Amino acid sequence: MALRQLIAGLLCCTLAAAAETTTTPAPGPNRQVLIRDLSTISGVRENPLIGYGVVVGLKRTGDSQQTLFTTQTLANILQRMGVQIAPASVQVRNVAAVMVTASMPPFASPGTTFDVSVSSIGDAKSLEGGVLLLTAMHASDGAIYAQAQGPLTLGGYTIGGAANSKQVNHVTVGRIPAGGVVERDSSFDLSRLATVSLVLREPDFNAARDITAIINQDFGKNVASFVDGRRVDVSVAQSGITSVPMLISRVQNLSIFVHPRAKVVMNERTGTIVMGGDVKLSPVSVLHGDLTVQVSTQFQVSQPAPFSKNGQTVVVPQTDVEAKEGQARSIALNEGASVEELIDGLHAMGATAHDIVAILQAIKAAGALQAELEIL
Repeated sequence: MALRQLIAGLLCCTLAAAAETTTTPAPGPNRQVLIRDLSTISGVRENPLIGYGVVVGLKRTGDSQQTLFTTQTLANILQRMGVQIAPASVQVRNVAAVMVTASMPPFASPGTTFDVSVSSIGDAKSLEGGVLLLTAMHASDGAIYAQAQGPLTLGGYTIGGAANSKQVNHVTVGRIPAGGVVERDSSFDLSRLATVSLVLREPDFNAARDITAIINQDFGKNVASFVDGRRVDVSVAQSGITSVPMLISRVQNLSIFVHPRAKVVMNERTGTIVMGGDVKLSPVSVLHGDLTVQVSTQFQVSQPAPFSKNGQTVVVPQTDVEAKEGQARSIALNEGASVEELIDGLHAMGATAHDIVAILQAIKAAGALQAELEIL
């Protein structure tokens, strides 16, 4: 009997321990984010480029004769090739003037290729099947850093004629994969850096503090310090690593636990609501009613009396106005309720997406929404 009680007691202890082990939540690994996903390196960025060019090879869908700069550009190009023409006498529909834009990647050296976007600036109907002629790409300082050329790829098409046609997406904007080639070296020299500055994509003092702590913990000494909620500086000399790229690689592969901000983003045009972080509500009551006003007009014919000499048949409008006010429906939320619970309650009340947007704005104005509200 004592042996049975001992076995039963051990079994109960084992089951209790197993239950305690399964119910204790472990830190969520999916909330750990690498530093490289939260920040960028100061000075390492893309450089925007822009250029003016001409697309040829179109099937009579290019600029018309009224677009003067297209014919002038074509005349200038032909003049460089030894062909003299008068711009006023040129009538071609296979050419279109375009603006070429691109972003030159960081550490781009001569010969590096990148994608370019081509957009019509005249009255061309379509750039389908066109080829961009050699175009110089300028930066903000006016210097030429790259050249662009190649056949266009469009994300849409147009079919049919003037009377009956169908168009899918934009046919006056195209893209040239690897159509740009870097001509001037503009790469950033990392070896001259005495301090590596990590710039957070979203300002957050908690994230900057955690990044500083995890870097110092990994190196075993104070090599990092956060300047503000957006920037963290890492000293190259104190880290003991002479290669700056190796230092950046080591720092960016560290991870921290992120704490998302309480924020609600709403699009009033589409009724879209996106919630981020732990959004909470103070105690609040929502009263939602429905008022519908309907105005209808019916046209009736008024005829004169029989055998009337001066009678005339006229059309008389009959206007009816009807107002319906639905019963107000309410929902009450306790302290610490989430926006998800509020939206579920509003859906149960029959509120539409646009109603929910208006109600959330009113709750924010009342001071009961403990989150940042952004309206697009």
